[in-house]
Amino acid sequence: MQLKPVLAFAIAQLKEAEAPSPRMNAELLMMFILGCDRAYLYAHPERQLTSDEMIRYEAAIAQRARGVPAQYITGHQEFWGMDLIVTPAVLIPRPETEHVIEAALENIGGGRFQKVRTKSLLANLRIVDVGTGSGAIALALAKELPRAEIHATDISVPALEMARSNAVRHQMESRIHFHEADLLAGFEDNFFDYVVSNPPYVGESEEDQVQLEVRKFEPRNAVFAGPTGTEVIARLIQQARASLKPGGWLVMEISGTIAEEVERLLTGWKKVEVRPDLQSIPRIAQAQK
Repeated sequence: MQLKPVLAFAIAQLKEAEAPSPRMNAELLMMFILGCDRAYLYAHPERQLTSDEMIRYEAAIAQRARGVPAQYITGHQEFWGMDLIVTPAVLIPRPETEHVIEAALENIGGGRFQKVRTKSLLANLRIVDVGTGSGAIALALAKELPRAEIHATDISVPALEMARSNAVRHQMESRIHFHEADLLAGFEDNFFDYVVSNPPYVGESEEDQVQLEVRKFEPRNAVFAGPTGTEVIARLIQQARASLKPGGWLVMEISGTIAEEVERLLTGWKKVEVRPDLQSIPRIAQAQK
């Protein structure tokens, strides 16, 4: 069959299944199957699909119609300009998490993150990404701070394997030290200059408000923190206070529903700040030891 009618049928299927953004998803999955860009789809509507391509595309559309995230179907997600491999073992990196990178780099640079400090200072920085998942935050920081010492922790062995794979993929395997750990357990006191994290922060009481595909397909322990949503963050704040050097920074992704409680948990820290994302939702909490 020709590409154009196949796409039209797939869009109709996804609409019937009430999948979000049916056209975008149908085109994304077709680009994945054909190994092409969107411009190719529009320039070659008469392109004949092979039987193998049809079988693979129909299977991909069927998965998406069931709610499987497109990123798990393609195995890819872009983050901070990098193509990351993702599987259901890890949370899908989201654009909002890039605010964590921006906040950390601005603190390190003493202003806008493009204006970084001297090379000698950067070479002495020791940074840890707690709950690294796919390795997105650690890789982004390693990319921007090639002289810093980057660590990454996760309690999930499959997640660490994925993070290591992404580090190898981007030739950063020698730049990042991976640790199987529950948050910062096992590290010395006064060890890090920066603790950064996208921890689980959704409360179980909010489960009905979370997208169905997130609830069904993404790792539950990377999304839900406990009854209130602050259980993991509370432990992280306590451990970060011990693991950070004096003057060190904690930078975390949060949600608007827990922003006030996170500020309360940071009582006793200096320069506590909650920053909004582009939708004016409280998204980043940061504080200095």
